[in-house]
Amino acid sequence: MVTRDHMDLGSSVCSLDGVGSAHHFHSRNVDPQALREVDDPYTTYILWPNFHSGANGDFQAIKVTEPPHAVLINPESPSGLIRFLPSHPHEGAVSAPTGMDARVIAVGTSKTTGRPFNIAVAFESMNGSGRAIAQSTFHHFADYNWNPEMGSPSFVTEPPGNGLSADPAAMADVHAYAANVARWLSHLSPEDQGRA
Repeated sequence: MVTRDHMDLGSSVCSLDGVGSAHHFHSRNVDPQALREVDDPYTTYILWPNFHSGANGDFQAIKVTEPPHAVLINPESPSGLIRFLPSHPHEGAVSAPTGMDARVIAVGTSKTTGRPFNIAVAFESMNGSGRAIAQSTFHHFADYNWNPEMGSPSFVTEPPGNGLSADPAAMADVHAYAANVARWLSHLSPEDQGRA
């Protein structure tokens, strides 16, 4: 799994073969389809790409693209799919590179502009080197985003929410997603997945 954050944070991943080409930044591997506009109007020193999916500590409703990918299955969910992931005020940009066995598997929606943005891209195989997932932000997996009471670095100035810790169904989706990603990247069979 290769993840990053807004603007140019983590742009060194562009040097990785295959999965690096899924990540778009302000000054490296710029998405030719990007509007090149700031989506998060609150943290003004962060430039595009930066999609505002909500406050740290809250959750966002996601759209699972068809057909649903294995990492987005949650048998405990009413729909059988993962519906929620942690939100973040400024997620980065990912897309499925052309000519590779990759596709967008989850899409979010900006709370400020209503624009859709890609959350995750799955690579079934990267020229024989295995599976990979490109994520729009590491904040989907950060302890502060799961529970703001864990604290944050001093440069985090946005007010947090507590929606995720207050909603057991949303938190169950977050846990299921993290476990599914680990299992899928490990190539565990469905039988092994139940024991992992």
